[in-house]
Amino acid sequence: MARILVLDDDPDISNIISQLAEDAGHASVIASSLAEGLAALRGPAVDLVFLDVRLPDGSGIDALPEIRKASSRPDVIIITGLGDPDGAELAIKNGAWDYIEKTSTLAQIAASMERALAYREKHRQPRALGIARRELVGESPALMAVLENVAIAASGDAGVLITGETGTGKEVVARTIHDNSHRNSGPFVVVDCAALSETLAEGELFGHVKGSFTGAHATRTGLVGQADGGTLFLDEVGELPQSVQATFLRVLQERRYRPVGSTREEVSDFRLVAATNRDLAAMCEDGSFRSDLYYRIKSCHIAMPPLRERVEDVSPIAIYHLSRLCRQYGIADKTLSDEILAVLAHYDWPGNVRELVQTLERTLMRGRGEEVLYPEHLPVDVRARAARRAMERAVENPDACAPVVVAGSFSDRLLSGSLPGFKDYRRRCISHVEEKYLERLMSDAGGSIKEACRLSGLSRTRLYVLMKEHGITRDGESE
Repeated sequence: MARILVLDDDPDISNIISQLAEDAGHASVIASSLAEGLAALRGPAVDLVFLDVRLPDGSGIDALPEIRKASSRPDVIIITGLGDPDGAELAIKNGAWDYIEKTSTLAQIAASMERALAYREKHRQPRALGIARRELVGESPALMAVLENVAIAASGDAGVLITGETGTGKEVVARTIHDNSHRNSGPFVVVDCAALSETLAEGELFGHVKGSFTGAHATRTGLVGQADGGTLFLDEVGELPQSVQATFLRVLQERRYRPVGSTREEVSDFRLVAATNRDLAAMCEDGSFRSDLYYRIKSCHIAMPPLRERVEDVSPIAIYHLSRLCRQYGIADKTLSDEILAVLAHYDWPGNVRELVQTLERTLMRGRGEEVLYPEHLPVDVRARAARRAMERAVENPDACAPVVVAGSFSDRLLSGSLPGFKDYRRRCISHVEEKYLERLMSDAGGSIKEACRLSGLSRTRLYVLMKEHGITRDGESE
């Protein structure tokens, strides 16, 4: 039996889908807002979510990533009356299982539900469990999705394109694919496409024979030839010179190439993995990258998420690399304090894992003589930005902050009688602080919602929800 969440503000639709689920022997839960739905996802494990696009407190499609990150990693079926083809494409790209309209028949809705649940049951044990990780550290849902794709890519020989921001670990993913493939005993050859000049690119890739040009004093095997029997990794493939793209396409198709100055073709049995932080599809449209080459290298696509989307992995990554750096510098292992881990988790890491590792190296140098590293050992710029981000998160999502200490008579009154439960005490304290903040906010903003959003950093939707929850009017008074 599966557990199904129906997140829709239309009670008729919710009741119909709920009844369909129960008729099929499943348990169902109904929520009419994103807030209610997210709260339900924090309870008993949910297997499938029917999600409306337009909800009173936000967009269902915008909330898709957060819903998919729930501990049970539920599948999602978008159900809407809008009939929006762009929305359908966006929903699937963001991880929705299906996208159906509310005008669909009951049989169509039931069929989509059963297909999703059947697929989920079949793939309950993720392929990622058998992957040798290398430096792909973490257990976040975002990383687990990457490892699932790594497992698929490693099982075959098709070309792989890894995309993601600078510093996310694209080369580590490429090496992990190689290490888990049948080619793992062969070479892993890296080509830095950004370092290839148009005049020398063919010689670097395909090699040359002795005497083919001035300075060619000996025959040299190119990178393509060196990768025979293994993996050829094209790093920053978007920088590959256009003059070489057509030649390289033929090499991919035939696995044959001709060294510079040679009259004979050579053969190289390599597997191609490429990576880029650029939008190759857009480059194909503007003519700066060959579309036929793009589709050739994109047989399998792996998108590496930025570190800010896998915050739960920051601590294990930091612990892993600190231990590695201590070994590298030949010094005793050190411990990261809870305080420094909290600061690292609040920083947004624009340079991703690479920046985190470099920060740890600087921190290690500052605290070289200490057994335990604390926030004061971090670079000042990291500490300052982390503190700012922590305050921004506190304003955006007060429920997610650390327990709030409320000074004065309110907290004293809460503790004056029998001791309340911690969760109840924390909830009431936060509610009190939010109410006082909103009263002051609307007073300072002169009742202007636009100005209140600017002052607080809250979105208009979030501000309206909070005002309604606390009964705050535009003049800053409670109803």
